[in-house]
Amino acid sequence: MDTLLVEFGMGSSLRRGDYTQAAKRAVQDALWHNSINLAELFGFDKTDMRIRLDVGVQKPEEVDADVLAEVFPYGHVTVNVGKGGLDVPRPEGTGNPTIMANVALSVSFDMERSI
Repeated sequence: MDTLLVEFGMGSSLRRGDYTQAAKRAVQDALWHNSINLAELFGFDKTDMRIRLDVGVQKPEEVDADVLAEVFPYGHVTVNVGKGGLDVPRPEGTGNPTIMANVALSVSFDMERSI
């Protein structure tokens, strides 16, 4: 399977300290910036899309991958969460940091499908 498209996104959780919400916003950022008819271009249905989502946050264990997969309206989604992103401490030193999540969303198709 060859990757045909890669999109990047960034999202944040300003006050709640919610790594899943920051990652979800990053996914939406990546998705909402394009309108590419990739499936139709190659004669596939949108449900044939293979989507690999790589997420970077400072506390990967606090991300609910199922919530992120639900953002996609179609396709087969694989979510990989690893260390990355950025936690920015509050200026006053108390409370939750501002969480920044980064994502890379890669789309591919099984180009060798049987007819």
